[in-house]
Amino acid sequence: MILTLRKSRRIVEIPIMQIRPCRTAARKTYDPLSLRALAQSIRCNGILQPITVRRVTPLEYELIAGERRIRAAVMCGYTRIPCIVISCSDHEAEVLSLEENIQRSDLNCFEEAQGIHHLMSRHQMSERQTARHLGRNPAAIQEKIAILHFNDEEKTLMLKANLTEGHAKALLLIKDHLDRRIALSEVIEKSMNVSQTRQYVEHYYLGCSRQEIRHRQRKKGLIRDIRMFLNTINKALTALKVSGLNAETEQYESDEYIEYVIRIPKTRSVSSDFSA
Repeated sequence: MILTLRKSRRIVEIPIMQIRPCRTAARKTYDPLSLRALAQSIRCNGILQPITVRRVTPLEYELIAGERRIRAAVMCGYTRIPCIVISCSDHEAEVLSLEENIQRSDLNCFEEAQGIHHLMSRHQMSERQTARHLGRNPAAIQEKIAILHFNDEEKTLMLKANLTEGHAKALLLIKDHLDRRIALSEVIEKSMNVSQTRQYVEHYYLGCSRQEIRHRQRKKGLIRDIRMFLNTINKALTALKVSGLNAETEQYESDEYIEYVIRIPKTRSVSSDFSA
């Protein structure tokens, strides 16, 4: 089904109090800094692009596109806002609202995926039908919806770390939830880009048995613990030398163990800044 809309050719000013939010809006969060910047632009230049609404009762309209603009206008003290009024069904309004946000990159990857999934569920649309409405490839729609498999904690961590949909797709190749959580922490800790994340996942998780993965994780944790222990020893040796005990050390390393030999003299060394 192709959307055919009857759109007014003129811009009308409508009281903001008569405009209600879109009931099925995909966007859930708004960046305060971005809103303040938009509000400042409106103060200086006015509202350059009208919002889009549809009439639902003689005195009530529903917002289709432009929620950031209307929020920023309210921050500037506007009570009326320029609008283009269109005539469309509930289904058409939902498709338009979602597509507007996608085209303007106003949604994070999880909001976009949730919006698409809601559209499909609400109107019983297949991936192919949804792709046609949104001008996308069916495979791309399937991949976008797949990232909803992350739990809320993982989504929050990814958004705070500014990870992208590409990161999410790479991490989803890891089927075990615990393994994926460990990999996500590693990706965030090392600030990996998408390519590095994909290589990391392929190297450490794909084609490996569960036992091999666990062994690698335990070995990695052990190496980290050993480094911390050796660092503690080196700090102690530095403290001995500062106190005047010139401790001697020898270190031997093999595949099986690391050996440290420390010799501490029983007398302190005495030095003078005035010695000849």
